[in-house]
Amino acid sequence: MTETPTLGWLRFAPASSKRALVAAALGWMFDGFDIMVYSMVLTAVIADFGISKAVGGAMGSLTLAASALGGVLFGTLADRRGRRTGIITSVLMYSIFTAACGLAQSVWQLAIFRCFLGLGMGGAWTAGAALVSESWPNEHRGKAIGLMQSAWAIGYGGAALLSAIVLPRFGWRAMFLIGGLPALTVLWIRGNVEEPEIWKSSQGSQGARGAQGSLALIFRPPYRRITISMVSLSLCTLYAYWAFNFWVPSYLLLPPAQHGAGFSTNTVAMLLVSMNVGGWFGYVTYGYVADRFGRRPSFVTYLLSAAVLVLLYGATQSPILLLGLGPFVGFFGTGYMSGFGSTIAELYPTAVRAAATGFTFNIGRVASALAPFLIGSLAQTRGFGAAFATASAALVLGALTWMYIPETKGRALT
Repeated sequence: MTETPTLGWLRFAPASSKRALVAAALGWMFDGFDIMVYSMVLTAVIADFGISKAVGGAMGSLTLAASALGGVLFGTLADRRGRRTGIITSVLMYSIFTAACGLAQSVWQLAIFRCFLGLGMGGAWTAGAALVSESWPNEHRGKAIGLMQSAWAIGYGGAALLSAIVLPRFGWRAMFLIGGLPALTVLWIRGNVEEPEIWKSSQGSQGARGAQGSLALIFRPPYRRITISMVSLSLCTLYAYWAFNFWVPSYLLLPPAQHGAGFSTNTVAMLLVSMNVGGWFGYVTYGYVADRFGRRPSFVTYLLSAAVLVLLYGATQSPILLLGLGPFVGFFGTGYMSGFGSTIAELYPTAVRAAATGFTFNIGRVASALAPFLIGSLAQTRGFGAAFATASAALVLGALTWMYIPETKGRALT
């Protein structure tokens, strides 16, 4: 039987490339699971500790702020010690401190644990994106990164599905304790994943060793303008992503008197799973679209489509309409995230690739860290529709930044 080109790139790839993709995907999938757990249990945490929505959102903001620092730290580690080392340490950190959240006895303990969780969370994508980008050829890099990125939707949707089973029976602490299990995956990663040849070759160059992990390079010509543009894109898109996705579960669960839709836990789980099914397809197909049509037109199309769909979702409270709208929101509203890994990898040299990835992508989480708090505050006074509108505006601004980002389709890594 003749292999179709749609899957041939994956079927006939070297085993080392496949293992690198699996390792990065697992790290990112469990990262998505762990971060979604907090969104799913947020209403229970608010009730248990007697805190406001703004304080609950502020703890989410703290996690995202810590992830910005974690992205830079683990990016530097991945440039100096290897992509595999970066993934292993980040997965261990976010798994251990997710489980610790289930043992927190006060709001302050929970806040501290979520801060350390955020450090590990920022490193998982940084090291994983560099590993996959350097393990796959130019013509398939976008598809490989898209497949890696799609693992987030599996973890995110899996947390929503599991919450419908665990949360009513065992409470919110059990959900956090389950989030510690991903630490076991580091045993397989350590024994089966190799460092990319391009990274190992860079270690043999005295000049590369001198520049390894140095962020100064990305602020010098010709990278300065690119760095500013990519940081701006990250600021806009990550704010939009977390402004919407962090509060969607609460929007669906809270009663109308609190500006919510008032659905049951099972209905909310169904709506979130349907959204993440669309998100999974968005992540995967974005790679095909970007490899075929280019990074810039693909990214801009997804962003502008998402801006319209997020507005519609925030103005809808019919479960049937939300069930139909959700997959499209997930497809366009998260699919563009697959574009960051390949684009950043193609813009910077190997010596600082992971550090540049960690900085330009994760610094956007400084803005996104404000999103849970701002949306919680706006939802309290103006409702979720008005709050989600800020996410749509950010997506439009993100599309405009592409006027200053060069097209990198098919560019070889240096």
